[in-house]
Amino acid sequence: MLDRLGDVPAEAWDALGDGASTPFQKHAWLLALEEEGCAVEARGWQPRHLTLWRGERLVAAAPAYRRDGSEGEFVFDHGWANAAQRAGIRYYPKLTLAVPFTPATGRRVLVAPDEDRTALTREIFAHAQDLARAERLSSVHVLFPTDDEAEVGADAGAAVRHGVQFHWNNADYDGYDAFLARFDSKRRHQLRREERAAGEQGVTLRTRRGDALGEGDAALVHRLYRSTVDKFAWGRRYLHEGFFRRVLREFREHLEVVEAVRDGEVVAGAFNVASPTHLYGRYWGCFEELPFLHFNVCYYHSIRECIGRGVQRFEGGAGGEHKVSRGFEPAVTRSLHWMLNPALDAAVRDFVQRERAAIEAELPSMRAAAGMRPRAARQE
Repeated sequence: MLDRLGDVPAEAWDALGDGASTPFQKHAWLLALEEEGCAVEARGWQPRHLTLWRGERLVAAAPAYRRDGSEGEFVFDHGWANAAQRAGIRYYPKLTLAVPFTPATGRRVLVAPDEDRTALTREIFAHAQDLARAERLSSVHVLFPTDDEAEVGADAGAAVRHGVQFHWNNADYDGYDAFLARFDSKRRHQLRREERAAGEQGVTLRTRRGDALGEGDAALVHRLYRSTVDKFAWGRRYLHEGFFRRVLREFREHLEVVEAVRDGEVVAGAFNVASPTHLYGRYWGCFEELPFLHFNVCYYHSIRECIGRGVQRFEGGAGGEHKVSRGFEPAVTRSLHWMLNPALDAAVRDFVQRERAAIEAELPSMRAAAGMRPRAARQE
């Protein structure tokens, strides 16, 4: 167990990544969260990173944190904590394997490509439970694992919880009109009308990515971020300006900023993270409220660019049922939970079983609400 990621060389950590990893699992992103004071003990994220070594060689690793609360996890277990407290069972602290503040499915256990992934994933999960017992923690939670990791966890005795997000999937569209063609005429008219609003408002949309970005953009990005989190009672400033400055300096090959510009001034924007196959919408903000501006900055503009660039999936983050009518389809997410108290374990297993059944029953109506016709086969 390591209490700081900096004890692992970046090259050794990143060598464990594979096609199911996301940019969020990279050493630079995780280290920036720690060293810029975002995911640290004082803010409820005490690093407890799990590693396996074969001699001097790192063969598996998982970012992990001792938690005194659940904010910033996006797998909501506050109800479990309250029920445990009423029953006289201590729920915090707990151990969480996750990328802080990031509701994106991806590898939770990184494994060297020439190693047995299933065996080492199981070993990391066992290591996590041993650590929880040694530190008298209540439980172990693995948030947003891949499907194969969820299967390993289930085989290792975890309760598997399901959730729902809404993702846009590129059905090999040859242009934006091909995407719109999947909707009925009423919905197509709605989407075109909303997209047209930007031009009518004198707003131009543009994306800057990679080397077009730099740490000098951090102040703008942080202002956009604050404009949203400060607007809501439940909003939290998880990320400092220093974090944005650092990733814009050291991680910009994975970053893009969508800007809405009017009269030479940025009036709204979105901060996104990208891989060659995926786009992850992370933070949005605006300095002026305009109709449909959010949809244009966060959805339509990026969908057009995903089609043009051949990006396969666009994940807009947690929540947002309004995404369904704009081309995003329901996708099941997973989390794994080991409760070390037998009574709490039984209660959680009963809850997740009933919750899964409710989600499975609701998925057909969610898909129908998307209003998208099946993708027609391409004619050769």
